[in-house]
Amino acid sequence: MIGPQASRQLSAEYSTRVLRDVSMVKHTSWHAGGAADLFFTPRDAQDLASFVRQLPPEVPLLWIGLGSNLLIRDGGYRGAVVLTHGALGAMHRLSLQRLHVEAGVTCARVARQCVSWGLGPAEFLAGIPGTMGGALAMNAGAWGGETWKHVIEVDTLDRHGMRHTRLAAEFEIGYRHVQGPPDEWFLAARLEFERKPGVNESSIKELLELRKQTQPIGSWSCGSVFANPPGDHAARLIDTAGLKGYRIGDASVSEKHANFIINHGKASAADIEAVIRHVQDTVASVHKVHLRLEVRILGEAA
Repeated sequence: MIGPQASRQLSAEYSTRVLRDVSMVKHTSWHAGGAADLFFTPRDAQDLASFVRQLPPEVPLLWIGLGSNLLIRDGGYRGAVVLTHGALGAMHRLSLQRLHVEAGVTCARVARQCVSWGLGPAEFLAGIPGTMGGALAMNAGAWGGETWKHVIEVDTLDRHGMRHTRLAAEFEIGYRHVQGPPDEWFLAARLEFERKPGVNESSIKELLELRKQTQPIGSWSCGSVFANPPGDHAARLIDTAGLKGYRIGDASVSEKHANFIINHGKASAADIEAVIRHVQDTVASVHKVHLRLEVRILGEAA
């Protein structure tokens, strides 16, 4: 556990605003896991940069938005967690087809705003249960759309608290994969869409209704756990391996969509991780395919 000396290296303002031993249960969509040693909610990007500059360099740093696609093990996270949702929440139009979106803005909000401005294709963002920062970090996508297809440039913050503006070409982009300069986090992005006259919210409603019919919306999950292998779907492989409903403790593979793992109310992070590993092992044995994780698993075991 990070000792009190880490907090003492912060200025009086920040040392009083940094929380200690904060449970991540309410900050992750799986509603499971241990506590973060330090937890900080910035007021804006400048406030965040000041905090990062003061944070001792040996303290690990994790940025989260809605905490989807994230599992913190039951022993907790030995580092500082920064909550961007509610802080980095600005979004505005730069031109007819371009907009500026900060990392804490939900993807669903971006989708709705693009529709109201007559821009697209942005409806796919309504199917991503997270924030723009998370979508940038993993090239999140849904219904055939992907985040980085629309990225022109991004603003990042490095571990020294320095801001950078980087072109999309500076990043290696793939399916659910983004590789850029190390130890930099996304503050905002400039996105470009096409003019799409006649687009309206009915298109989003139709996609969300389809999602409701095919996915366990309302249950505690992280969305899709595994990336789709080339030419196939993780859900099909899991289903045909006979894993729907497989349960450990209070965590199970969804009966509705096999690429979802559900916390039925009291699952520990260890329960969820055990289901994940069993699914990977079983699919590898039955189909000779290794399922790659979309979710990040961090922290220490209990």
